[in-house]
Amino acid sequence: MRERLEQWSADIPFKVKLGMVWGVIALIVVFLFSLADFDVQWMLDHLWFITQGLPWTIIICGLAIILAVTLALFGALGRLSNSAVAQGVTGFYTSFFRGTPLIVQMFLIFLALPQLAPPNLPGLRDSLTLTALQAGVIALGLNYGAYMTEIFRAGIQSVGHGQVEAAEALGMTYRQRMRRIVLPQAIRLIIPPTGNEFIAMLKDSALISLLGSVVAQMEIFRRAQLVGRADFRPLEAFVVAAALYWILTTIFQVFQAKLEQRLSAGYVRTLRVSTQPGVELVESEPA
Repeated sequence: MRERLEQWSADIPFKVKLGMVWGVIALIVVFLFSLADFDVQWMLDHLWFITQGLPWTIIICGLAIILAVTLALFGALGRLSNSAVAQGVTGFYTSFFRGTPLIVQMFLIFLALPQLAPPNLPGLRDSLTLTALQAGVIALGLNYGAYMTEIFRAGIQSVGHGQVEAAEALGMTYRQRMRRIVLPQAIRLIIPPTGNEFIAMLKDSALISLLGSVVAQMEIFRRAQLVGRADFRPLEAFVVAAALYWILTTIFQVFQAKLEQRLSAGYVRTLRVSTQPGVELVESEPA
């Protein structure tokens, strides 16, 4: 019986079996959703209001990831530098922002930063007084940049020393070696964990709503929180917000997979497996 079941399973394409598993999971989710007795009509009526926070969530994370990647690149180069100043500054940066909670960093930037200005310089204090959007973007960029610094450092160090030595033998400067030899190869290993960090950033952007600014009310979680409290439907509102975050991260995961596949061209070899006895395995050309 077991052998027949295994033979029957082997004849079914993998994508079909994967679709069956997803179908069973979907049925379980629908069953549990029906047991919760949510007000579906209320969720449909307020779906558009909560969905309007999507653009601001994307803008916040887009600006933050640009800042994070920039800081991570310079942080990684500083960590690999022979300069004591560069290593000291980048070491303190990564230690502080990886060692303190993100929400604390947001409040420090939003509330404590203006206090650093001397009392006799009101113009400087006004310049350091940031909106929730600005403070949130800076905090997310600084926090994730610290984590991504180690990702960039590991990616750069993964490039073989022989290639760096060959570039030096050709007379390339440090900047030329990094731009033409090291970074193009390191980016293939940097993209997957960086994509994971961006997905985490999408979800952590909800913390900006805790700063209590008008700008923060445009974000997905804040909109769900406001409309849920107003109509005494917090669970329904949070379910809608969770679904929107899930859809957003799923779309990015598909984009990330396509990008990884394109960058891995020339590095990945596929193997064609034959189920016929006596037929050897054939290794295909690089993808």
